[in-house]
Amino acid sequence: MHIIQDENINEVLNELFKDAKNDRLRMMKSFAKNPFRAMKPIDFKEVYLSISKHQGEELVSLIKKNNLKNIVEFGTSFGISTLFLAEGAIQTKGSIITTELIESKAKKAKENFKKAGVDNLIEVREGNALETLKSYNKPIDLLLLDGWKDLYLPLFKMLEPNFHENTIVYVDNADMADSQEFLKSISKNNNYQLQSKFDGKVVLIHVKK
Repeated sequence: MHIIQDENINEVLNELFKDAKNDRLRMMKSFAKNPFRAMKPIDFKEVYLSISKHQGEELVSLIKKNNLKNIVEFGTSFGISTLFLAEGAIQTKGSIITTELIESKAKKAKENFKKAGVDNLIEVREGNALETLKSYNKPIDLLLLDGWKDLYLPLFKMLEPNFHENTIVYVDNADMADSQEFLKSISKNNNYQLQSKFDGKVVLIHVKK
């Protein structure tokens, strides 16, 4: 059963990565429409902004190696990273709650999850993550931060009571300015240890035991 699910996931991921190659063109068009104002999430409603395939494979390994079950993701987009999370969760008998602000993206992601045969493992919460995750009260084994960067810190603080000694926080786009501010704040807390990966593009936050 796992082999069949993995094959389905890989098939859908290959299709999505092919389409994601046009991301740079989509981003340029989005910026060209309003070059003199700050970009907003809606400007990227057609843009994947996905993790790389190598990152995804490492994410699967991370989940399996640490037996991570309760997974929360901030930033579904079209579901590429979520499908990698699902591939790992199949092995650990885990589940995923993922959040997406843009309704059209959430709808497409749900279609991708169903196509991959893993929709039963994934709950998609549409809307502002600070609202949709406000009532979350279960232990978090893995928190993936891959949404709007200036929300990393408030979301982290909101979910912090759900962390335990084996919790891992995966910070994507860690080299961006808002992410750097977030990590600078977290590094001041002696309860956490930061581990840089992928030449600084990713940082893992470990709860010190």
